[in-house]
Amino acid sequence: MKTALIVLAAGKGTRMNSDLPKVLHPIAGEPMLVHALEAGTMLAPQRTVVVAGHGVEQVRTATLSHDATIKVVEQTEQLGTAHAVAQAREALAGFDGMALVLYGDTPFIRPQTLEDMQAALKQNDVVVLGFEAADPARYGRLVMDGQQLDRIVEFKDASEDERTITLCNSGVVACNANLLFDLIDAVDNKNASEEYYLTDIVGLARGRGLSATAVTCDEWETVGINSRAELARAEGDFQTRARAGLLEDGVTLTAPDTVFLARDTVIGRDTLIEPNVVFGPGVTVESGATIRAFSHLEGCHVSRGSVVGPYARLRPGAELAEHVKVGNFVEIKNAQIAEGAKVNHLSYIGDATIGAQANIGAGTITCNYDGVMKHHTHVGARAFIGSNTMLVAPVSIGSGAMTGSGSVITSDVEPDALALARAPQVEKPGMARKLFDMLKAKKAKQQRGS
Repeated sequence: MKTALIVLAAGKGTRMNSDLPKVLHPIAGEPMLVHALEAGTMLAPQRTVVVAGHGVEQVRTATLSHDATIKVVEQTEQLGTAHAVAQAREALAGFDGMALVLYGDTPFIRPQTLEDMQAALKQNDVVVLGFEAADPARYGRLVMDGQQLDRIVEFKDASEDERTITLCNSGVVACNANLLFDLIDAVDNKNASEEYYLTDIVGLARGRGLSATAVTCDEWETVGINSRAELARAEGDFQTRARAGLLEDGVTLTAPDTVFLARDTVIGRDTLIEPNVVFGPGVTVESGATIRAFSHLEGCHVSRGSVVGPYARLRPGAELAEHVKVGNFVEIKNAQIAEGAKVNHLSYIGDATIGAQANIGAGTITCNYDGVMKHHTHVGARAFIGSNTMLVAPVSIGSGAMTGSGSVITSDVEPDALALARAPQVEKPGMARKLFDMLKAKKAKQQRGS
């Protein structure tokens, strides 16, 4: 079935008390809007439209950096959900298929739930996503007539009997796009809030003899985020489910509550994750790796059998082949580390290629930035880089070569060669005592003067 997504993201989010639009606040390392878009992406939509309002340019920038094919339209006045959906009409001109309305502040709806809605639309004209609420509170109620959805009643407009209904409205709707906009044209704002409710399309459809039904999901899928407290709870809920999923998949977490995952974190079975590890977006860790305590990974790939940390940082573009060792207080960025190589302590490797079985000594730095441009360092297979070596890029160290500790390497080194690049040691007998005596006298004079 052809599908188009309409994602409503126009709310100001006053309760967030923030200059950042509500839908751009992050959960698991990415804006909640991205979570909503990714859920819908599993339906392979032909078109996606984001309806923005408050902070439209910020929302546009974030949306297009996630997917440049998405159309962002503006709702200049917030007159209700039906009015918001209507703003997508022009962007969906000529589209004949299912339109699915999602919400940028409702990040946890599962792709399977949306597939269930898609399937239900084959037998119905309108499909609404509902949930059984533990505390219905002020949610809109779904008034069912057997398997048919008769109408949706907003809490403000509900009777006492209707308020006893526990089947609640999530706001997510699926409908043929042409029918959706036709029904929206008939929506009025004669209600307690004087807004144009998207929920009214159900009653309008039924009044025309069309069918409507509800697909249900777990309540947690429909959680909307409106405050910092709700954002924190949503982050906690996400992390709890994500950790449980890893444990179920055969990953060892020695202290699960201290490990933080991103929306797209992928970790293979038999991997060991020690305490206090943070995964940013874009991380894949293959089976049998070890991520030691207090490490931070983002935008990187760790292959089978590699060991990272403790206290290591892998930044975007870090690619570790099998059985690589990256040790304590090592930072790697935009670098490929070949099989069996070691970068064990206190080093920075950026914009570099490190060959198989190479050993990078403690305190090594690839000096990759000249203030304007980034430059590349190449270290060949089995090379041995002595401790405290500065590799001033662009530079290439040949296979099997060695650099002496404390060297500043500014030129290429031939394979199997030893490179020494440090000033000769000069010793001046008695000078240390004289220097200390001079400095102490100077300090004493300054103290007397004060």
